[in-house]
Amino acid sequence: MKHLIIGIVLGLLAGGGAGFAIGIFAFPYLFPPPEVNETVGERSDVAATATFIHADPSDAVHYGQGTATIYSDLVHLESDFLVGPGPKYHVYLVPDADVTPDTPVADSMFIDLGRLKSFSGSQNYPIPEGVDLNDYGSVVVWCEQFGVLISPARIVSTTDNRG
Repeated sequence: MKHLIIGIVLGLLAGGGAGFAIGIFAFPYLFPPPEVNETVGERSDVAATATFIHADPSDAVHYGQGTATIYSDLVHLESDFLVGPGPKYHVYLVPDADVTPDTPVADSMFIDLGRLKSFSGSQNYPIPEGVDLNDYGSVVVWCEQFGVLISPARIVSTTDNRG
């Protein structure tokens, strides 16, 4: 009888832990946030553009596409923006221009612009005051939960030939 109770308790603990882990993974797929459609308004201070890419085509889960317009104080993900769903995605400015799945993004001097608001649609992310955009080569969507690159976008300046 004692072995049966221990087996049941261990089974409940293992099943509960596995269920919790599956729930964390499945939650963004089952209950995605609604698409965001934030606007910028009339602005003439476009500093750069960027296009999100599927960094590892062999990875069907972590992908992205669409464009971003970067202003002196704002990163605006355009309405064509789309990434595969997942937990705890953030938008970073990263010093490297050519970010790959092997780039140590978490160890770089990145700027966290905030948690991704939605997996699709136009979104605004303010750039902190004092940040020099010339020090950053990419905008990336990064999964903080698992430390995984979701989609990089190389910054191409509209004022020089840097990109």
